[in-house]
Amino acid sequence: MITVHHLNNSRSQRVLWLLEELGLEYEIKFYQRNPKTMLAPKELLAVHPLGKSPVITDGELTIAESGAIVEYLLERYDQGRLLPAAGTPERLRYRYWLHYAEGSAMPLLLLQLIFSRLPKAVPALIRPVASMIAGGFRKQMIAPQLARHLHFMEAELGKAGWFAGAAFSGADIQMSFPVEGLRARGGLDGRYPNLLKYLEAIHARPAYQRALERGGPYGLLS
Repeated sequence: MITVHHLNNSRSQRVLWLLEELGLEYEIKFYQRNPKTMLAPKELLAVHPLGKSPVITDGELTIAESGAIVEYLLERYDQGRLLPAAGTPERLRYRYWLHYAEGSAMPLLLLQLIFSRLPKAVPALIRPVASMIAGGFRKQMIAPQLARHLHFMEAELGKAGWFAGAAFSGADIQMSFPVEGLRARGGLDGRYPNLLKYLEAIHARPAYQRALERGGPYGLLS
């Protein structure tokens, strides 16, 4: 039996979604973030040395990292539904977007989050200076890069409708977290109709809805 070590409001939500798409039986062990620090609880250290989520166990195997989990589940259980055929352009695009999600998109979102919270994390006396520095960095360094990536994703979705091609794939599940993060933080508007259409399409999938029912409230949706 597959066990998902599920942290609330985290990347592990898309692992639940993938398992629902594959129709696999699984169980969930729930973990809650610290409400003040938003960090994962120390109990996750007993599952993986880094104490982070997502992590799954499948028999004697313990697999961490979203991309590695997606690859493992699809290679072992997919049977040609969400994993494009080897040697095709779609397989190459699938692999690219699988790694792009965490390697390119999420670091920018993390930087944006860190610098938005920075002024509140320093002593009150220096908050005005910290706020000015953080705001300048976000405006000069982060915002232009985010805009470039948004235009890139928008254009790529416009080619065929899904990230890997004309068919829904594991790449779309992997990309859901950064795109939802962009929308939750005000980065998506009418300039990006393909990205908004993508979000509507994935949210309408029955497997996505079942994953929400099992995983609980998902804060990135608002």
